[in-house]
Amino acid sequence: MTGTGWGAKLGMGLVVGLAVLGMNGCDYWPPALQEQIEQLRSEVQTAAMERTRLQQELKDATTAREGLQAKINDLTRVNQEMSGRVAMLEKSLAAEQAKAASSTKRSGTAKKKPRTSSKTTTTKKTTKSPP
Repeated sequence: MTGTGWGAKLGMGLVVGLAVLGMNGCDYWPPALQEQIEQLRSEVQTAAMERTRLQQELKDATTAREGLQAKINDLTRVNQEMSGRVAMLEKSLAAEQAKAASSTKRSGTAKKKPRTSSKTTTTKKTTKSPP
């Protein structure tokens, strides 16, 4: 029975030793693995810079969009005001045309005298004296 007690202690010591080694990690990094790690770090850094650039572009585009939306709103308001003015002027024009038409009908019975010019023109004839 002493043989099984000694083996159990040895097995338990081996398990504890491996657990300690596993928790400490490995100090040796193969060169190929180091190159892969550096490449991945470089890619992460490049992706972070690209992300920052894209975020700035998005911010700029959002600012430009807001500015354009404000211009659209202003132009829409001006367009509505001008449409109102045009409608009012068309209405005023129609009223003036109606007035003109009615005044023409009333004065259409009285004939207007044709205009004559009060200026008289005289023409001079130039004669040449014989030499």
